[in-house]
Amino acid sequence: MSKVQEFDAIVVGGGFSGVHQLIELRKLGLKVRLLEAGSGLGGFNSPRLTTFLPSKCSDSPNPVYQLSDPDLWKDWTFSEKFAGGEEIQEYFKYVDRKRDLSRDISYNSLVVSAAWDDAANRWTVTTESGDVYRAEWVTLCVGISARNYVPTFKGIETFKGKIQHTYNWPKDYDLKGKKVGIIGTGASGVQVIQECGPIAEHLTVFQRTPNLALPMRQANLDPKAEENKKKTMRPYEFGRMSQTLSGYLKDIEPKSALEVTPEERVLCWEDAWEKGGLLFWTSTYGDIFFNDEINDLAYDFWKQKVRERINNPEVAELLAPSKKPHPFGMKRPSLEQNYYEIFNQSNVKLVDVKKNPILEITPNGVKTSDGTEHELDVLVLATGFDMVNASITSIDVRGQDGIPIKEKWADGVRTHLGLGTAGYPNLFWVFGPQHPLAFSNAPSSIEPASDWVAKCIKYCRDNGVQSITATNEAQEAWNEQVQAVGKMGLYYKADSWYIGANIPGKKREMLQFAAGVPTYIKALNDSAQNGYSGWVLKKATA
Repeated sequence: MSKVQEFDAIVVGGGFSGVHQLIELRKLGLKVRLLEAGSGLGGFNSPRLTTFLPSKCSDSPNPVYQLSDPDLWKDWTFSEKFAGGEEIQEYFKYVDRKRDLSRDISYNSLVVSAAWDDAANRWTVTTESGDVYRAEWVTLCVGISARNYVPTFKGIETFKGKIQHTYNWPKDYDLKGKKVGIIGTGASGVQVIQECGPIAEHLTVFQRTPNLALPMRQANLDPKAEENKKKTMRPYEFGRMSQTLSGYLKDIEPKSALEVTPEERVLCWEDAWEKGGLLFWTSTYGDIFFNDEINDLAYDFWKQKVRERINNPEVAELLAPSKKPHPFGMKRPSLEQNYYEIFNQSNVKLVDVKKNPILEITPNGVKTSDGTEHELDVLVLATGFDMVNASITSIDVRGQDGIPIKEKWADGVRTHLGLGTAGYPNLFWVFGPQHPLAFSNAPSSIEPASDWVAKCIKYCRDNGVQSITATNEAQEAWNEQVQAVGKMGLYYKADSWYIGANIPGKKREMLQFAAGVPTYIKALNDSAQNGYSGWVLKKATA
């Protein structure tokens, strides 16, 4: 057994939240260790993530997809509006160099368990390789998509070709000249389809639910213009991020869509559409989240725009159906660049698996209920992830009563402020369950949560508090608020991962806080300003 390594704090995960937390805890003078499952920072080096697809980009535009510390952006410039995976890796290497982070990081360290010792007031954290760490404080910064999902397919073990899930895409994997099948049209499916369509001998896409994707409008950034913005506008841009519902620079329209003329409404949507990214979803009329009538109009606008790009009317009906498959935006829209045009190619076939379900995987391909056997060399599983809470429950986390958190949450997630849960002292997470998550730009909601955790730890250390844990009453109240916001909207009308509906048997519940970044920040501040209300603070005994 490895020697136990002692630290003040352990941070698990090296994406935005883990890096920010490491930086903030260092400022407190703590001895900190960050444990990262992959070989580098940024969440793009983990063996459990889609990492090397050329089209893998952030869906948050620059400059907001980076840390707001001026020292970390004043001499860094992204080259594209939406940073690609390789450039994001380079950005995190730059942050590492600036802050000398790697001296406090253990790479290739997949955390498998964390157990609280009430008598010692310490967590014991163990990695897959057997390394053991003890610390007073643990912050889980494991993101929301650390656990992939593969449905049960009859005969999958008989397939003679290569099967590849998008969660661990190989860096040098070549689909050129191959017969490729892709099951799934979520975010990673859209990426693979765009990359594969132009180079495959034949591409068969098995679609269950169409992806209501939005145009990315990728663009190169002018380095000179970006440098000028750093001197003038950038501080205002970063300041604005905490003031908008979604954490992007443009907020939702101040008026209801019902208060404006049809002409004004359409022109607003057109402007957002042409600018690209998620603006059509995040920064037009808030009504689309809770008003079916306006949501229908938004869907019709989207449908018309998409159908203009598809040649075959039957294919258009599958990709952009006459009747919306679910309320627009109640599944997070993916961003695309030429996704719909791919289906105009003669080497691409779209299979509707609602009409013709997959019966089995055969040695040579995929057989559907109409009797067709689709011959394949490669089968790509873009079947998604067990999102949000599974990133935490996949770790064997045991608190004061020794019960795994997975069991505690089997009948529903419970947190206070999306930061911690009752019975698990000195354990926080950033960008986890019941946090704004996919309803916001990631850094916009990560930074205030990470700041809160660091300030809470400082408060505890300054005031002789040895442990802090959420109260049952506070987490029930927070859960009621999370669920109430979800029920105000149209979220339960879509079988999305927002409510856990993409995983068979998983409890249907709102897994994220959808009331917006400013409301979330206010809740954080209110708790801190009231002596950390909603938390039990245990003082050290003499």
